[in-house]
Amino acid sequence: MTKYIYIDESGELGLSKMSSKVLIISALIADDSRKLDRIIKNARRYKFSKELRKAKEIKFNKSSHELKKYLIMKLNETAQCRGVHCVLYKKNLTSEYLKDHKHKLYNYAAGQLAKAIVLESCNVVVRIDKSKGKQILRDDFNKYFERNLRDGSLIDGINIFHSQSENFS
Repeated sequence: MTKYIYIDESGELGLSKMSSKVLIISALIADDSRKLDRIIKNARRYKFSKELRKAKEIKFNKSSHELKKYLIMKLNETAQCRGVHCVLYKKNLTSEYLKDHKHKLYNYAAGQLAKAIVLESCNVVVRIDKSKGKQILRDDFNKYFERNLRDGSLIDGINIFHSQSENFS
């Protein structure tokens, strides 16, 4: 069996006064990626075609109340998916190392998210928004995330894909 994990963040890594106060990293875990694809496809084609016509990516904070309600209702009907979230309050961050190395801060938050995901006897496909331009940073993330995901889980194989979020539903 394969589990699909989709990861995205809200907020940014900045620590200035103008930056967001929190960084939220969320994971949607599904048994069947085709059901999620169908929900998005139906929303784009039929139900919300006018609202989503020019949208490359559905941004929840910019979507109408009706679209949000529709997507949540459809996800709730799909008993084969669940969400896990990591909320990092930046004011509580004490590590100077993480403050100075934003990619390590992101890895840390994603690692905490991974520790909260418990999976049994499955392969895992992870899709994460491509935020790291350099391959060395992606490799560093992959190793750290996989190590934390395997902690407390019984996972066979893991494939992690970094791609632009508008390239997958």
